[in-house]
Amino acid sequence: MLRESLFAGVIGLGVGEKHVIGYDLHPKCQVKVICDLNPEVLEQVGKRHEGKELTTDPESVLEDPRIDVISIASFDDFHERQVVKALENGKHVFVEKPLCLTTKELENIVRTLNAYPGLKLSSNLILRKSPRFIELKERISSGDFGDIYHFEGSYDYGRLHKLTNGWRGTIPHYSVTHGGGIHVIDLILWLSGKKVEMVQAVGNRIPTQKSIFEGPSLTSAILKFEDGATAQVTSNYASATPHHHKISVYGTSCTFEQSHQGAVYMKGRDPRATSELVDSPYPGTDKGDLIRNFIDSILGETNPEVSKKEVVEAMSVSLAIDESLSSPNSHMVKYPRLQ
Repeated sequence: MLRESLFAGVIGLGVGEKHVIGYDLHPKCQVKVICDLNPEVLEQVGKRHEGKELTTDPESVLEDPRIDVISIASFDDFHERQVVKALENGKHVFVEKPLCLTTKELENIVRTLNAYPGLKLSSNLILRKSPRFIELKERISSGDFGDIYHFEGSYDYGRLHKLTNGWRGTIPHYSVTHGGGIHVIDLILWLSGKKVEMVQAVGNRIPTQKSIFEGPSLTSAILKFEDGATAQVTSNYASATPHHHKISVYGTSCTFEQSHQGAVYMKGRDPRATSELVDSPYPGTDKGDLIRNFIDSILGETNPEVSKKEVVEAMSVSLAIDESLSSPNSHMVKYPRLQ
């Protein structure tokens, strides 16, 4: 039986504070409890959002029988265990990217989702809410591009200090692909409606070789779709740029390019042809903008904008990219079976 309103809990109050705002903006949802391991952060956020119960114990939130939906915005290496425990305790889950860090963790999450098919899971793959990319998808779907044969995307993080001086540089298995590039992976999968068959990747840590971070600070992968189309996805945490998402879409009739200088549609190979400058907002979205739809989907009013199947597929591609880094050969993407 569907509830008329929902109680939410939020674990992790960095970006998780945006989740608190998103839930409280929904007329049929109320945040009951917020959690952070850092007591000072917890107190500060609690003062900005009065009336919430405060705790430094994530387990108490995961086990709280009053809570219907949980946002997991904790450190990346906590995600899998907290997602599984939330599902086992009957909670719907909205998880910050990445869903998890290893193939074994993904398989465990999928097994748990299959054991609790009535529960919903989504992830904060927020580029789908950007007006510029919504417009791009509409033009692709209308056939304006003809046959699309190639995508390019680069996640230019531009915040190197967060990798070399923050928690990202110290946790086991931190991945720039999973932590950042997955936004571009999901965007390309969503725009194309295609499924990736295989990947081949390289990476380096030249900009971070003297830092505490031991993994590659850049990865770049070629993706091959089942229909023969291709894509290149780069996760560039060390970029000497502002934070940005470079995106190109190449079709037989139209090309879209977004760079740091702006975005443009081009419809011809003649250099004299007029390009169409794009003025739709980018990013034009906030970190909590997917929350409303997720609550509506739990209440049975709509389908989730980012389904659990799409979350699992994007994570599968991201994992294949990182696994390919240690091999000179292409790597087949393995998709765990989601019932």
